[in-house]
Amino acid sequence: MTLNSRKSQLIGAVAVGSALALVLAGCGRDDAGGGSGGDGGEAAASPGITDESITLGVTTPLSGGTAGPGNCTVAGLVAYMGERNAEGGIEFGDGNTRTVDVEAWDDTYDPQKALQNFQQNAGDVFAFTSGLGTPTNLAYREAAIDEEVPQVLVQTGDPIFSDQTESPWQLGFVPTYMNEGAAFGEMLASSGDDVSVAILSQNDDYGEGYVEGFKEAVEGSGVEIVAELTYEATDTSVDAQITELASTDADVFVNAMSITPLMISTIEKTRELGWSPSWFLPSNTSSPVAILDPANADPEDGFYTVSFAKAPQSPAFAEDEDVQTFLSSLEEYSSNYTTTPDFPHCMWSYMIGATLDEAFQNMTEPTRESFMEALRGVSDLQAPLMLDGTAVDATQDGQPAVSSLVVQQYNGNGYETVDELE
Repeated sequence: MTLNSRKSQLIGAVAVGSALALVLAGCGRDDAGGGSGGDGGEAAASPGITDESITLGVTTPLSGGTAGPGNCTVAGLVAYMGERNAEGGIEFGDGNTRTVDVEAWDDTYDPQKALQNFQQNAGDVFAFTSGLGTPTNLAYREAAIDEEVPQVLVQTGDPIFSDQTESPWQLGFVPTYMNEGAAFGEMLASSGDDVSVAILSQNDDYGEGYVEGFKEAVEGSGVEIVAELTYEATDTSVDAQITELASTDADVFVNAMSITPLMISTIEKTRELGWSPSWFLPSNTSSPVAILDPANADPEDGFYTVSFAKAPQSPAFAEDEDVQTFLSSLEEYSSNYTTTPDFPHCMWSYMIGATLDEAFQNMTEPTRESFMEALRGVSDLQAPLMLDGTAVDATQDGQPAVSSLVVQQYNGNGYETVDELE
């Protein structure tokens, strides 16, 4: 197999078993590359699946500025499937028990490389999943539709991936940008207080979604937006925007920003200017370890985010059974990517593994069509690491697999769920 990527890795412990499975299954495979099919009227298997194994592909940034969360999009998935493979595999709905191989390719957050990864590997994997990024996932969305390849549970908040008419072979996993902006706005509006808000947002669908969700939620409330600016994802500094926003002395700063270094510098610049608002940070740029600690963020300022996953760094979950199992599996199976969940994407991809597991158990034929039907039937799934009040529900057209969120506040060590702005 020829791969055009810096890193292409197969789960080490699984690779041997997978190769053996392919050899054993080789004589019985049809031209489509599947295991079952051809006899007795059974559906021909789709590429990337045999009677003994299934192969999943991930194109995601494994190097560059978003390598931290990018590696996490693979690490959690590998950890979860490593657990299942160690147990002998997953029993699928067609009666076969299969191990799960995960292959990952580095796209460096470059849409063209993501498209190349898809084009070079779509014939060898059953489905693409978990990959990070809106532009990168958009880059091969049309090709996946044309070739009827599942592109599911991807880590982007763009709602187009959850529109079943526009994206019949897609499904997003994480809440949409609008979901996140709305959750924070609803909490502010419910206070009944008069609150001034300054907004900085990325000048693309990402930022626009947050702002749209927030504005809709606070409409008719005592929340007043006193300033609103944007930046480009390619900018290396937003000091000018922060200086202008600081002049408003707004009570709350909604910072819809997806770039880790920029988020750190924003916190530092705000402190330098003597502006101490309460903050709203998106879920993907709110990590205590990767962002708040390096920025020396003062918890007394009030840093809020939204979440659906337990944070292993939080003392509240230090003894949590899910967290302990997750950390152990991350260490045992995912060391090629990371063993420390510095970004929530590690926990999200672990949940993605559990969601795929549920769909696999309910797909009655070894085909991509059967898989999509089973996946869209997953509802009220309490995947490991999910916070109370949240669940996986893939049945709602127009919504990602997870659309439920809680608001959390940084306490100096991690985040804890809150009902109001303090």
